[in-house]
Amino acid sequence: MKLAAWILALACTLGTQARGGSQARIGNVAQPPTDRVGSTGFVQIEANSFHHLTQRQQALAYWLSQASIAINPIIYDQLSHFGLRQKRVLELIVAHPGADMDRAAYAKILAFTKLFWANRGNHNQTSGQKFLPEFTFDELRAAGLSALRHGGSGFTDARFQQEIEDLRPSLFDPQFEPLITAKSPKPGLDVLEASSNNFYSGVNLSDLKNFAENYPLNSRLVKENGHLEEQVYRAGTPDRRIPPGLDAEYLARANSYLEKAAEFAEPAQAKAIRDLIRYYQTGERQDWLQFDVDWVQNNAAVDFANGFIEIYRDARGAKGTSQSFVSVPDNTVDALMRKIAAHAQYFEDQAPWAREYRKQGVKPPVGKAVETVIETGDFHLTTVGDNLPNENEIREKYGSKSFLLIGSSRALAHAQGYGELEEFAASPEEIELGKKYGDQAEDLMTALHEIVGHGSGKVDPKLTHEPAFYLKQYYSTLEEGRADLMALWSVWDPQVRELGLVSSPNVAKAMYYSAVRVAITQLRRIPEGDTIEEDHERDRQLIVNYIRDKTDAIAEVKRNGKTYLEIRDFAKMRQGVGQLLAELMRIKAEGDYDAIKALVDRYGVHFDPALRDQVIERYGKLDIPTNWAGINPELTASFDGAGKIAKVQISYPRDFVKQQLSYSAMYP
Repeated sequence: MKLAAWILALACTLGTQARGGSQARIGNVAQPPTDRVGSTGFVQIEANSFHHLTQRQQALAYWLSQASIAINPIIYDQLSHFGLRQKRVLELIVAHPGADMDRAAYAKILAFTKLFWANRGNHNQTSGQKFLPEFTFDELRAAGLSALRHGGSGFTDARFQQEIEDLRPSLFDPQFEPLITAKSPKPGLDVLEASSNNFYSGVNLSDLKNFAENYPLNSRLVKENGHLEEQVYRAGTPDRRIPPGLDAEYLARANSYLEKAAEFAEPAQAKAIRDLIRYYQTGERQDWLQFDVDWVQNNAAVDFANGFIEIYRDARGAKGTSQSFVSVPDNTVDALMRKIAAHAQYFEDQAPWAREYRKQGVKPPVGKAVETVIETGDFHLTTVGDNLPNENEIREKYGSKSFLLIGSSRALAHAQGYGELEEFAASPEEIELGKKYGDQAEDLMTALHEIVGHGSGKVDPKLTHEPAFYLKQYYSTLEEGRADLMALWSVWDPQVRELGLVSSPNVAKAMYYSAVRVAITQLRRIPEGDTIEEDHERDRQLIVNYIRDKTDAIAEVKRNGKTYLEIRDFAKMRQGVGQLLAELMRIKAEGDYDAIKALVDRYGVHFDPALRDQVIERYGKLDIPTNWAGINPELTASFDGAGKIAKVQISYPRDFVKQQLSYSAMYP
């Protein structure tokens, strides 16, 4: 499970300072983004730890990175029926700006394409809301025909014009597929039919009432002639006994690079890599679970995630999106992770939920502070923590790995000043603590969320399926909320101070201030409507609104026409944290759908549009990007006469367009 977007609350509002590496901000001055399109900033991710790897480890990282690039197109296919087709049209134009192309039109198409790449389609990756181009249909047509005259390929003129006509509603009509995932659609609309993602075709929830899926994580469900069919993402086996499935080209290419990576991995990791190859060939759940088992028990320096993993984008909470990252260790923060992981049983024992849901004999999770050398698919810069695998049956028996993604948080911290903190903090103390303890609060929140949050608790043995099966579209909100609450609960524990994880009790205060403030600041990313669809944003809204309702620890105050959320009693707020955390654990353990639906619908979904408009206006004056995208480091290999890797070099291109076009060139 990802700790996605929390960094936008912490790095911005706490004023996180950089740890090691390149230059940090001074005072309120931020190191500007590499590029910016409207409210989206583009920043370079760095991985200075790469230089400390052996030559063999660097070669391993290179081939794993190539496999990451290979699967990148899949996410565009998963998030929209039209995603890959839109991508090809836009890239045709951006890559071939002919001399006769209208410069103003090209600039608008280029800007839109950058946002398209950043979001893996034309819906905002956080809010899920569709964004529209500033260019016209006629400008798109003229630019495409010009590109075809100047080296572009893949279309005849007539075929190109037919293609963009077919794509017209998906690109230009705001009412056509307005949301990636509609977990709370308008009355009368089915959550699957109201969502624009490509996990289902002609299917609604009632169709699935008595349907048992064989491939719940990695398939597309299609209804044809009244019958449901599972179309499986898989490459097929070499002997053709298992035929190729959806996006076989991309998975087969990834497997070719994974085979090369396995040659440079140590034996245990090589086995895990070959497990993944087998899974991509067959698509079978048992092959995925075998990969989970071998992967989670291996703690190699060069590590990776690659697969159909997170279920946030599916309104049912079943289908996994394709994602990948490759990481190298950052030893400057690694001690924090190791300490927390070593005391995981202690934090489990202090959890405020019923004793029967406490896990005993906790296998210490692997805690890793890392820098990434690449992030692709549905893995974004704003993910600063990850705890995997997601399968509860594997976690309970074999444990999990928690990644603290230092490279991502550092890149964001460099790009931001203290403007947001100073604008939305409710008191001078809040500002002071945010500036002084932002570093520690951010790192500790991420580490506790991933290690003692997602890794905690046990479910009732009476459940015959994973909790997600019972909790459906509310599972991811519950699980992210449970992990956030576990961090907020544990940060006040005396053991945190005794272990040297914080330098002052004020770190806990800084964390609480941010957790409350984000309920207001996150509204800036939802420019339309009055509902929250994204699970991390729902969980944060749920926490604050629940505690406001059940205690008097948090109050809304207005000063000079501006709204703030003020913490009036930290002890009472922690009581509220414990009360909600205990209930969420009970719901997960018992698979209580009605209870989680009632909680999330009441506290986590709806907001006041007038407050959102105020927040957006205040942000406009700050001129701070609302959304962020990362530019990956670039690994370049040189080969000897025998075709073997002789050397791998890392560089920082700072050119998002060139990088994305180079990724697409893998599939000319």
